[in-house]
Amino acid sequence: MARSWSLLLPLALALVASVAQAAVVEYTFNVGNLSISQLCQQEMIITAVNGQLPGPTIVATEGDTVVVHMVNESPYNMTIHWHGIFQRGTPWADGPAMVTQCPVHPGGNYTYRYNVTGQEGTLWWHSHISFLRATVYGALIIKPRGGTKAYPFPKPDEEEVVVLGEWWKDNVNELHVNATETGVPARHADAYTINGKPGDFYGCSDPNQTHKFELKQNKTYMLRIINAALNTPLFFKVANHSFTVVAADACYTKPYNTDVVVISPGQTVDALLVPDTGVAAMGGRYYMAVIPYDSAVNNDQPDRLYSLTNGTAIVDYTGGEATSTPMLPDMPKYNDTATAHRFLSNLTALVPNRVPLAVDTHMFVTAGMGDTFCGPEQTRCMPNPPINGTIFASSMNNASFILPKTTSMLEAMYRGSIAGVYTRDFPDTPPIVFDYTADEIEMNKTLKHTLKSTKVKTLKYNQTVQMVLQNTRFVSKESHPMHLHGFNFFVLAQGFGNYDETTDTAKFNLVDPQERNTVAVPTGGWAVIRFVADNPGMWFMHCHFDAHLDFGLGMVFEVQNGPTPETSLPPPPSDLPQC
Repeated sequence: MARSWSLLLPLALALVASVAQAAVVEYTFNVGNLSISQLCQQEMIITAVNGQLPGPTIVATEGDTVVVHMVNESPYNMTIHWHGIFQRGTPWADGPAMVTQCPVHPGGNYTYRYNVTGQEGTLWWHSHISFLRATVYGALIIKPRGGTKAYPFPKPDEEEVVVLGEWWKDNVNELHVNATETGVPARHADAYTINGKPGDFYGCSDPNQTHKFELKQNKTYMLRIINAALNTPLFFKVANHSFTVVAADACYTKPYNTDVVVISPGQTVDALLVPDTGVAAMGGRYYMAVIPYDSAVNNDQPDRLYSLTNGTAIVDYTGGEATSTPMLPDMPKYNDTATAHRFLSNLTALVPNRVPLAVDTHMFVTAGMGDTFCGPEQTRCMPNPPINGTIFASSMNNASFILPKTTSMLEAMYRGSIAGVYTRDFPDTPPIVFDYTADEIEMNKTLKHTLKSTKVKTLKYNQTVQMVLQNTRFVSKESHPMHLHGFNFFVLAQGFGNYDETTDTAKFNLVDPQERNTVAVPTGGWAVIRFVADNPGMWFMHCHFDAHLDFGLGMVFEVQNGPTPETSLPPPPSDLPQC
């Protein structure tokens, strides 16, 4: 017994010291109008936080409590989601509208309060209503306790936040309204941005539209890369540089050397910037560039033929004195699925993960696009021969998700009054087994059709869940970035075609799989994830393409209370917004 206490005492003292060092980090987010000039437009009004694009970066240390006072001075309903934060004990702060809270109305406010215990790395925050996250977003950085010397990789001299995004010349809320009323997805972005600016290749060569990173030679820089784009995976490169990836979605990885980073909406990557030999010796100026990875195969939507120009920033080692034109990197082709899959599937955890081996709940979930009947919101529904009155839809296991209108799902769960809000019958398998990725299924109108649903999957506390996410090929084969709120999950395997339980289980990595909160399911393929449902609440799982989420590519996990007050839903905060 004495020996046991001698082993536990250092751990106990460390925990006490950690709690003692924890701080409250407080911010005020004023969400309102911002006038901005970009892409040859003299003035455009967007919705932004504190008059910034991107919004303010939240910086905390592992174990801290983050408090954000959100004041809605915009003309729109608003919520904020803290993407990747577990929200253990604080499910009311997660943010998705009508899942965990009613939105904050114009003129209203709400204080988000949560802790970041057991998490460190690069995450981010964004609006979780309408298309407003196109401009309402920012970085959320959690430093390790002990500072940069606690990094499990060579300590960088400096760090730079790189937030990738999309830009429209139109009002994004109007784009959302139009998509809702017509049932036709919003068109693609007009530009791609780095830290809110599109760069030098979109006309109007105003230097203010290009972000500049002024770096010093012979210094090590870590880039905290975030894809905040609304709908687009991106290839990311820096001319005459490569990268050593050290983390993804705020989870450390084995160092992975690459000359290109592939990052889907919702994902983050921490990478050490590695200059080529000539750069280290001579300095110079180089373009940082992004280009869309258009994963769709055989997509018949005409607006896919959008501009594929680069969004750029400048990496400058000259101290701002040089005027030479920066060098542009050679970018992959926009449809280079092989490069994307190689990057996204080769990351592994830094240390062996404690992957649960026993699985309580097995789910096989199809995810893809199809059609459904026009509903009451489609006031301008466009007839689509040969079946009039149908619109674009997306679904999981043929259930096209819609949000409740009058009560948030979390409040209904807490009150025990779920009637008319949601049902507990989300299926573990699709209603029909078929060849999910075959090209000929696009002509099968019966399989393509889906119905609107508020179905959730109910889990007992501490159940281990394994989910096969299988793409379908009704409209196109396309990579879907699937994000799970409230948890990280282990990505056990990924592949193309139809998942085969007989042969593909042999590919599972049960030793050091990458741990993420957002997985890019391969184009026309599948991914297998596993997680432990040890966090009571209502947790959204959805595609992080807002164009797909709006048309139903999502579902919700209802995780029931555990056996103690600490593992049960807390009461809602007093200032919880009301519908």
